[in-house]
Amino acid sequence: MCEIFAGQNPADYESATRSVRLNGFSTSLRLEARFWRIVDEIAASQGQSTPKFLSTLHDEVLEKHGEVRNFASLLRTACLIHLDQKAEQRRAVA
Repeated sequence: MCEIFAGQNPADYESATRSVRLNGFSTSLRLEARFWRIVDEIAASQGQSTPKFLSTLHDEVLEKHGEVRNFASLLRTACLIHLDQKAEQRRAVA
């Protein structure tokens, strides 16, 4: 019934931690490997390294909202938005 979900590669949902510098502070972010691949893709599409993209995004959220309550969750939803936009672009081309 759920083969598409249950049959996925365990390496895709294994957590991976990366150390990053945000606003001059070193911190660690933990995301599933699949999300890290998408974050890397988003950064490349913006012409930035992943650390630079993360720092820029963090700064923009601070500017807009005054705080960043859960950056890892924000990154996961950013990945979903990115995938939705890619799917929309493919539909527009077809």
